[in-house]
Amino acid sequence: MPGPLHGIKIVDLTTVIAGPYATQTLGDMGADVLKVEPPGGDIMRAPGPARSPGMGAAFLNCNRNKRSITLDLKAPGDLARLNDLVADADIFIHNMRMEAARRIGLDPDTLLARHPRLIYCAIVGFGQDGPYRDRPAYDDIIQAASGWAALTQLAGDEPRYAPTIVADKTTALFAVGAINAALYHRQVSGEGQAIEVPMFEAMVSFLAVEQLGGRSFDPPIGPSGYARALSRHRRPYRTADGFIGVMPYTGSHWRAFFRAAGRDDWAAEAALDEAAARAAMIDTLYERLANCLAGRRTGEWLAILNEVDVPCSPINGIDDLLEDPHLKATGLFEIVEHPGEGRLVNVRPPVRFSRTPCSIARQAPGRHMPEA
Repeated sequence: MPGPLHGIKIVDLTTVIAGPYATQTLGDMGADVLKVEPPGGDIMRAPGPARSPGMGAAFLNCNRNKRSITLDLKAPGDLARLNDLVADADIFIHNMRMEAARRIGLDPDTLLARHPRLIYCAIVGFGQDGPYRDRPAYDDIIQAASGWAALTQLAGDEPRYAPTIVADKTTALFAVGAINAALYHRQVSGEGQAIEVPMFEAMVSFLAVEQLGGRSFDPPIGPSGYARALSRHRRPYRTADGFIGVMPYTGSHWRAFFRAAGRDDWAAEAALDEAAARAAMIDTLYERLANCLAGRRTGEWLAILNEVDVPCSPINGIDDLLEDPHLKATGLFEIVEHPGEGRLVNVRPPVRFSRTPCSIARQAPGRHMPEA
């Protein structure tokens, strides 16, 4: 059965991660994605590990379900070819700076005047109404600007970036949601529109859900930040032979954990009955948790806590996930054959549709095999 976006054509002028991850997700949903690359190829082709030049792992992992064509937009003929492709598309998406897009006639006003049913999506670093609109933006810069890197400082450490390109990938998912909403609007109205997806604003919105804290009110009723998430004791906990993830959340979870740990006195505390009271003493609770967990081996704790229904998990590394029994049962990882790169490990689309399933119809385009 075809995916939910079967029949939708996308001209994809994005590079690196945010745009390509968004269009791969749309391609997994059945859209026909044509990736337009400059003569040197998408810059993300270069970083390794790789079996062959221009086919790095990160590129392979965010460019499946796409065809590829090479166009030099500085050449009038190639720019005209791109405009012909856009004329036949439902969606045009890019992550150029808007000033650069305007210089070559790829701004939303120009394209929507020609193609009023087009859905035009620009992934930008900063919203175009503000003074930062022309600044360059990469994942680390957005983590720094959005407040993400400073969260570890609030938790008593120095500012630190997440060890994953969280701003790029989160922005990609904002773009996917916006594009699908615009497709629905066009279905009912017949109208295309321009979408701006700014990384900075997207990440501030993402963090503000819980971290705006007392500043959610005017005047403020307390500081920003979410105390539970920022507790200096919230971390993977050391056991007698390694580490474990444990998260008692409700009062019954805390009581069950303390009883299992032999601390009936802590389990009997009345403060565990009220969410607000638990929140007020969260540092103390997490410190007690850490102290209790240190006395037994990880495997023992996992067996005990699963028995009493307290949320817990081993601390998995990426290598562990490849052998995880649940992920094997759900088929998240699959071995596929790439026409130029040999056997690869694919991560199938995690979202499942009962009537219009996602699928992987083609692997990432080879560097020397562009398709028109």
